[in-house]
Amino acid sequence: MNLKRRSLLKAAGLATGIIVTSGLPALASVSGNEEKKGKKLALTVAHITDVHISDGQNAPERFKKCLREIITKRKPDFFLNGGDSINDASYDNVIRDQVTKQWKVWDDCMTLLDKYEVHSCIGNHDSWWKAPSKEDEMYGKEYAVKRLKIPNRYYSFTKKNWHFIVLDGNNSKISLDEEQFTWLQAELEKIPASAPTLLMSHYPILGTTQVLVGGGHSDCKKLKDLFYKHRDKVRVCLSGHNHLSDQTHYNDVLYCCNGAMSGFWWGKGDKESAGPGYYLETPPGYAMLNLYEDGSVENEYFPHSY
Repeated sequence: MNLKRRSLLKAAGLATGIIVTSGLPALASVSGNEEKKGKKLALTVAHITDVHISDGQNAPERFKKCLREIITKRKPDFFLNGGDSINDASYDNVIRDQVTKQWKVWDDCMTLLDKYEVHSCIGNHDSWWKAPSKEDEMYGKEYAVKRLKIPNRYYSFTKKNWHFIVLDGNNSKISLDEEQFTWLQAELEKIPASAPTLLMSHYPILGTTQVLVGGGHSDCKKLKDLFYKHRDKVRVCLSGHNHLSDQTHYNDVLYCCNGAMSGFWWGKGDKESAGPGYYLETPPGYAMLNLYEDGSVENEYFPHSY
C-alpha cells in the first residue's frame, strides 16, 4: 500500500496543444475536436490534484491564492479533487501528530470552498498505515474518507445528465479490487444509454506519463475493455499522481492526467525542472473542464506561479 511516488518519476513530456494564458502555457484538448459553436455547455468543473498540503513553504497561502483565482476567474460549478490532498501520511516515519496537523491545514484551506461541492478521491499519500493498530480510528482509507468528507472510498453522483464515478486505485499493483470492479460494472450498466460519464482516479488509467515514469493502473487493459463496452457513455477519465500533464484520446475516451497543484511539492524544483516549481517539464497548476450536453469535453490546464 505504501507507494513511493518520487522513486517512480524519472522523465516525462507534456501534452500537445499549447495556448497562452497569462504568459504561461496552458494545455487544452477538445474531445473529437468539435467546434464550440452550437454546443450547449452543461457544466464547468475545476480539477485540482496533488495539492500535498502542509504548513511548510508557505503552501497554505499559495494554495489559497490558487483557489481564489479559480473561483473569481474560472467560475466553476463545483470541484473535483484528485487526491494526495495532504503532503504525506503514508511514509513509515510519519506519526499521528503530523497526520493530524496536515489534515487541519487542509480543512483550513477548504473553508474557501464552503459554497462549493468538492468531490474527492483518495491519493496514495492520504492514508496513514503506521497507526498502532488497524482498529485505530486514524488507520487507513476510512479515516481519509472521513477527512475528505466523501461517502465511500469509491462512489458516484449525477449533475445535469452527466454521470461522475470516483474510483479508488489504492490496491494491489495500483488497481481496482474485485468488489469495486464489480460495482463499477453495475454502475455503468445502470447509466442510461448515451448518457455522458466522467471517471476520476488518482492514478492514470491510460496515457503517456505512466509509460515514461510508471504510476499507472496495472488493470488498464481490463478497464479499457469495460469502457469500450460502454463507449456510448464513457467520455473522459481524469487523474493526477504523476505531477505531469498529458492528454490521450483513445477509443473516443479522453484520458487527462493533469499536473499537480503543488508542482514540485511546493519547492523550487531541481536540475531537471524546466522552470521554477516545475516537475520536469510540467508547471504547477490546475485544470478546467467544460462538459457539454452532447457529451463532448474540453480539458484545459492552467499553470500558476504562486
